[in-house]
Amino acid sequence: MTPRILVVDDDRSIVKVICSYLEQSGYQTLTAHDGEMALHQLRRERPDLVILDLMMPNRDGWEVTQIVRGDKALAATPIIMLTARVEDTDKIVGLELGADDYITKPFNAREVVTRVKALLRRVKLDQSPNAAPHIFVCGSLKLDIDQRMLTIDSDAIELTRTEFNLLEAFLSNPGYTLTRDELLEKSLGYAYEGMGRALDTHIRNLRRKIEPDPDNPTYIQTMYGVGYRLTGDKK
Repeated sequence: MTPRILVVDDDRSIVKVICSYLEQSGYQTLTAHDGEMALHQLRRERPDLVILDLMMPNRDGWEVTQIVRGDKALAATPIIMLTARVEDTDKIVGLELGADDYITKPFNAREVVTRVKALLRRVKLDQSPNAAPHIFVCGSLKLDIDQRMLTIDSDAIELTRTEFNLLEAFLSNPGYTLTRDELLEKSLGYAYEGMGRALDTHIRNLRRKIEPDPDNPTYIQTMYGVGYRLTGDKK
């Protein structure tokens, strides 16, 4: 089926441009112009992906993302956050709330389409069935690829899609230093200059969830000037 993309922005001209490019690329589009309308469309239409403006009336992008990630029926929906605010803290907050990616205004509409394609491709790979059970164990961590589930000492830990993909990449390559570009490719489906801070945020969030002491990580080690490496006994 043709993927359906919900485009949310209170600037109708931006919505029109993005929708035009997406439709030319073969996608179906849905639109909303404030947070409440976006949530209504999400619950009624269940789009395959959302492009969500940060600053909007009637619930901003941060609040909409929080609500989506807290709703079991919607939680897996991929979200690309669109923001005119360039402060790193704004981008970091969006990623911490569970956005999969962000694009800063002004933007190139073709880049938006490229990001959509990459994220949908990543989601499809995540959902593809495996021929046999696929479980990684490292220390107290147990990652079940088929069930998309992480447990630590049998306690279930909630991960965002990007965090899960990062942890899978680490567990698939124990002791190997993964470059920043490699990690971006494995978690988001692409890498480009300027995404380093986003990767650092995802790593920090992941450490906060899996490390006994996130400030002194025992699993994910920073290899300065190169990338990150998983240490510990993988079984």
